Amino acid sequence: THTHPTHIHTTHIHITNMAADYRRVEIKAYPRLQQRDTAEDRYWKKFQHPVVVKEISAITSVHFSPVAPFDFAACSSTRVQIYSSETNSLKRSISRFHDVAYGASYRHDGKLLSSGCADGSLQIFDTSSRVVLRSFRGHTRAVHASRFAADTTTVLSASDDSTVKVWDIPGEKEAGALLGHTDYVRTLVTSATSSHTALSGSYDHTVKLWDRRTGESVLTMNHGAPVEAVLMMPSDSTFISAGGNVIKVWDALAGRLLYSFSNHQKTITCLALDGDARRLLSGSIDRMVKIYDTSSYSVVHSIKYAAPVLSVAVSPQDSHLVVGMTNGLLSIRRRDATQTSSSSSSAAATTAAGVGSSSTAAGITQPGSLFPTVPRVGKARPPAGTYRFFVRGHSHKADPADFEVAVARKRKLRPFDKLMKKFKYADALDAVLTKDPKPVVVASVLHELIQRAGLRTALSNRDETSLRPVLAFLVRHITNPRFSMLLIDVTNTVLDMYAPGMGQSVVIDELFFRLHRKLQQEIAFQQSLLEVTGALDAILAAGA
Repeated sequence: THTHPTHIHTTHIHITNMAADYRRVEIKAYPRLQQRDTAEDRYWKKFQHPVVVKEISAITSVHFSPVAPFDFAACSSTRVQIYSSETNSLKRSISRFHDVAYGASYRHDGKLLSSGCADGSLQIFDTSSRVVLRSFRGHTRAVHASRFAADTTTVLSASDDSTVKVWDIPGEKEAGALLGHTDYVRTLVTSATSSHTALSGSYDHTVKLWDRRTGESVLTMNHGAPVEAVLMMPSDSTFISAGGNVIKVWDALAGRLLYSFSNHQKTITCLALDGDARRLLSGSIDRMVKIYDTSSYSVVHSIKYAAPVLSVAVSPQDSHLVVGMTNGLLSIRRRDATQTSSSSSSAAATTAAGVGSSSTAAGITQPGSLFPTVPRVGKARPPAGTYRFFVRGHSHKADPADFEVAVARKRKLRPFDKLMKKFKYADALDAVLTKDPKPVVVASVLHELIQRAGLRTALSNRDETSLRPVLAFLVRHITNPRFSMLLIDVTNTVLDMYAPGMGQSVVIDELFFRLHRKLQQEIAFQQSLLEVTGALDAILAAGA
């Protein structure tokens, strides 16, 4: 018989020319489970490198010095610990108390520090030498809060005996008492502009605004729950109270409620403002610190801590965030020096030009923006002949109106793509399951194998060592809603192929049992959700 080698050769060439280039495995884009990262999130996440200090007891209060270097005082047990904001380490320890110390507070010049005590006394210290300058006794119960007045010669104290007392520092005597509360007074603040104005909150559910000249309460507001913390805005026209899990904002001039909101699950224990009073912080025993925009009082960021929060403070320059907890942990978060300096220049520009947008030589601050837009300064032209001269412009981004010339670049194949190209499906699946597998990549390869009808080929002829990564991945991710539909199909295929051989390997049997238990837990969880949904539908239908 005659053969036609020429004809066979021509056919072979024709098939080769018709072969298409290999198409890389497309990594599927699954929905993201995390929330969108906002500008506020990025700002507060810059408080990095937390330093955690363990004290012997709960941290009941934290207060920053208003002047540089902005040290802060923390009350724990019978001591007031003064920490350096530059090194985040203990600078001084004041332990001249006969009982638990409460409510340490700096004077406006940072030279004096006042602190109450559970024995009913109020002491004033020199911050540089720790010497007790004054010791006042007049309360019959524990003093939980103290604040210096704006005139710097008067200090006020709030006590569990339901009174607020005024003390004359130079005269070393009591200068008056503010009476009106009927239960514990646990929180007190004074006005930064008026030496005669003070604000107190009590467990009798009331917030009182005092005028020391008359000794009377000029405004009393009912919060509706025991008041744990109060704040006055810098303008003195608005004040804030926290009690239960509710925060309320009051108009001091009209005597009316402006805002009421609840974002904590448990009792709110502390309030704080940032350096320019544009952000309000609240801490709670639900272990959360929530941050609000004071223009709308909406939550812009949340931070979770390891224990219930008792105290929170932000440094005047917004460089430190300090939180005290019930288990004695003191968390100190600090922003980098470059970030702090940019924030300081932004705050200075805003202060110089007012609340609106401002423009200075340092930069331009837009309304409501956390960061200044600094004008870009052009760099000097690199010398000719240098490496920088030849690579200049490589990072330049084209304007929207520019015409870009597309450059066809050959994309390198990933290791599993090279194996898929050679139809080595089992090796490609092993390549994405080794070391630290990325769920999205593994799911994409499994989906590609199903499309190519190569899943059974990739899963066949596996021993204990090669089957274990497959089962471990299924156990870990089968309940993930992003991959569940795909992985259920893969699981059915694995069961069809390897379930008859159970009992031959202890490791494989244990993985199958774990997969079974996880699926049972997920089914029970879904059934519970359906029951809750049905109950809610019934309640909503009855309410309608």
